[in-house]
Amino acid sequence: MLELSIKQPENLRKVAHALSSDVRIKIIDHLNEGNLNVNQLAEIVDIPVSTAASHIKVLEEAGLILTELRPASRGAMKVCTRNFDDIHVKLNNMESVLKNDKVFETEMPIGQYVDFEVAPTCGMANCDGMLIPEDEPVHFYNPNRSKAQLIWTRKGFFEYKFPIVLPQGADILSVQVSMEICSEAPNHDPNWPSDITVWLNSVDIGTWTSPGDYGDRPGELNPSNWTETTNTQYGTLKTWKVSKKTTLIDDFELSNTTVHDLNIMDKNYLSFKIGIKNDAVHKGGMNLFGREFGDYPQDIKLNIMYA
Repeated sequence: MLELSIKQPENLRKVAHALSSDVRIKIIDHLNEGNLNVNQLAEIVDIPVSTAASHIKVLEEAGLILTELRPASRGAMKVCTRNFDDIHVKLNNMESVLKNDKVFETEMPIGQYVDFEVAPTCGMANCDGMLIPEDEPVHFYNPNRSKAQLIWTRKGFFEYKFPIVLPQGADILSVQVSMEICSEAPNHDPNWPSDITVWLNSVDIGTWTSPGDYGDRPGELNPSNWTETTNTQYGTLKTWKVSKKTTLIDDFELSNTTVHDLNIMDKNYLSFKIGIKNDAVHKGGMNLFGREFGDYPQDIKLNIMYA
């Protein structure tokens, strides 16, 4: 699913522009039936090849389709693939609060985990390059992990502990955790699903299935020495929110867990764990992005609203 937000107007404009054309909508519709090259799309939609190429460029820049050059009888041909099944546009400001409510907010660097379980493919990097040897789990104990801006593993989990400072007797209305994530495939693969689960204080609050591991374009924040590689480039910003009534992911109901189930006021910290269950249907691993990698300038962000 493509996530769009009012806070990212440039991406929103690109997608809105791409979908403002009947021809481009027809192209996406035909790609639902399978991959097609530019010549095939031009013939199906009944437009010149040059015009089809222009429309495809607009769709590609908006991220709605992916293209790949493949050998043909004469030179190469550009093959097009639809990139998303759904588009979710977030027009509200998730950080807005009611007049009498208060917010405790903090961010946790992705390398500051207190426990972990990893398996190849696995590793970590920052703006200077690889921080540890790839595919050697023992190096995840390395103190340099505190500098990580991208960490990945094919299996397992990462656990963090957020210090909680709330007034005595605070009435917790909601707990929200957001981070940029995606699946983990060798190099990258947009069609590599992974069931990624979040636990708060050891309570399973729900699972999101990441569609793939993205590397078709450079991440907006990535350093030049990373954008020139075949590695993962960016993820999707996902938000788990537990309220007094339910648990949501990006405003869609995910489970019936409530803040009461988390027993937050029993401790002076909140345990946050993210990983792949051993019995997950899609064991596609995960990438976690810090504020200097990917598309979103944030670490793992915790937001607690209370009265």
